[in-house]
This record gives sequence, C-alpha cells and structure tokens, in this order.
Amino acid sequence: MASNLELFGDGAPAQGGCVALGPQSVVLRGYALPMVDALLAGVDAVTARAPFRHMETPGGYTMSVALTNCGTLGWTSDARGYRYTRQDPLSGQPWPAMPEAFVQLARAAAADAGFPGFAPDACLVNRYEPGSRLSLHQDRNERDYGAPIVSVSLGMPAVFLFGGDARADKASRTPLFHGDVVVWGGADRLRYHGVMPMKDLPHPRLGSLRINFTIRKAG
Repeated sequence: MASNLELFGDGAPAQGGCVALGPQSVVLRGYALPMVDALLAGVDAVTARAPFRHMETPGGYTMSVALTNCGTLGWTSDARGYRYTRQDPLSGQPWPAMPEAFVQLARAAAADAGFPGFAPDACLVNRYEPGSRLSLHQDRNERDYGAPIVSVSLGMPAVFLFGGDARADKASRTPLFHGDVVVWGGADRLRYHGVMPMKDLPHPRLGSLRINFTIRKAG
C-alpha cells in the first residue's frame, strides 16, 4: 500500500478536476482557490471571537485537532457527549456568524455536486498540525441527514479516509490539497470518514498547518 508521501505524488492536481468517492460523494479539485483570501479572512474573524481549542471526548481523551465553530449552531464535545449548542461554552456567547464567503462557497459546491438548495447553519473549523489525525467516524449529530456535508481544505495536504456504512468497512485513501472541496450526502451521507496522521509538509502560505472547515445543516 502506498505511503502518505507516495499518495501526494508530485503535488496538487490541476484545478477543476473531479474525483468521485461514491455514488453521491465527490472531491472538487481546487474549487475553493478563487475564494482563498476571503476564506482565510473569515477564519481570522471567527477565531478572534471564538479561539481554537482542543476539546475532550466523552471517553476523557483530548482531541489532537483544535477546533472552533461559526454559524447558528456549533459542535461541541465534553464528558457529557457530542452535541450542537447555540453558545460557545468558553465564553457563554453565541458562536460567531458564518462568514458570507463560507456560505457562498458551500452553496455553490453543494449545487455542483448535485445538492441544490443547501442552507447551512453550522460550520466546524478545524486546525491540524503535524501528527494530528481524525479517527473514522460518522456525522450523526445533525437533525437533517437529507442535507450534504461540505468540507474545505486549506494549507498542508492531508489523506482523507472514506469508508462505508460500518466502521469495519475498508476506507479509501484520497489526498486532499489546498483549495480542494469534498461534498458527500444522499446515499453516502452516513459513511465513515477521517484523516490520517498529518505529515509535516509545509504550505507556502499557511506553513505547517491545515485548516479545514466542514459546513452542514445541523438544526
């Protein structure tokens, strides 16, 4: 099996390509590149009000990926479980509004992936550093499984794991690069997915960081 470095090959593929992961899941190569400046400005605005933090899982483990949220609802984890809340538990204030660039990108990507009319109300913003990983999981805390998940990658490359409807199903490995957008929904909405441990492959703009935000309809 190819190593992480071998999966990345000689660099990012050309903008505009499309990689099908399943019947209703796709990687849109470089889709976010025209909006990178606005997206990064949005991340800065969000984290100024709701800083990145390492949350605790119900089992007592500290997540290696730092995260925050924006939108009407924000995803949180602690000893009481996984859930969405309207307030940032650190500040007691509402989560920052979702930047308009995030909304525009998510709606356009969802429509181009076959999910028109997407109306997101939640966005998890994740910060990966070398060694960070995201174990296989399903996104099941949302009320509306009819809406897709839109996931945007910025900065260092990552290897995206996309499995089946059971945790034991074999997962495909797909490299994701700066500007790539993954959309999954419909028959693929509850498939297990994750991210392999990050290699230190610095990006010219973001250095040894990967910023990923997943935009969804949670309420």
